[in-house]
Amino acid sequence: MEMSERQIESADPILGARFPATVRPLFIALACMAGLVASDPALARDYGSRNVRGWTVAVSKDGEGCFLTRDFERGTTLLLGLDTDGTNRLSVLNPKWSIKPRDKLTLNFRLSNSSYPAHFAVGMVSEEKQGFVTSFGAKFPSYFATSKTLFISRGDIPVERLDLDGADAAVAALRHCVDDQRSKPAPSVAGEAQPDEIPRDPFAPAPVRDRKD
Repeated sequence: MEMSERQIESADPILGARFPATVRPLFIALACMAGLVASDPALARDYGSRNVRGWTVAVSKDGEGCFLTRDFERGTTLLLGLDTDGTNRLSVLNPKWSIKPRDKLTLNFRLSNSSYPAHFAVGMVSEEKQGFVTSFGAKFPSYFATSKTLFISRGDIPVERLDLDGADAAVAALRHCVDDQRSKPAPSVAGEAQPDEIPRDPFAPAPVRDRKD
């Protein structure tokens, strides 16, 4: 029987109380993502943003990518971040949810054209809203852009159904934003040594720096 939508097996299913060692690196990475995503709503104000068919598209604070965000009914906020290395992260937040930071979650995500059953997510809190953050494969932004809705459930319990109207234009603007960030040279960190300041042998008694002619 031919399936009408792509069903993508979750790469990181977490079932019951078991937490496999192979998933721990992902959990740590997502927990770090949660810290980055948590500040994203404010970044739209601090780093400039633009509205694209009801979505806000802005540069991430670290300059390593961009994100799009939208507020929905019932107080739900969705954020989709895309980094210059191609990785993505999705977070969904709501002030009425009881998710705690770093909770380990197994959720089902269904777009109009694809599905991600038993997918791993991590709990987070941002601006008095509780929710979760997760990451998908490289094709997820394309599926997101061409989908009409995003349905999220926890087992048989519906979590949220979001209208993705305008997502095609928003994701196109997101990719353009990321391409623009990718073309910019990486900013130097304050106090970080530049290549011409690094000694030829930093372990010598009197390190000598190479000089440009």
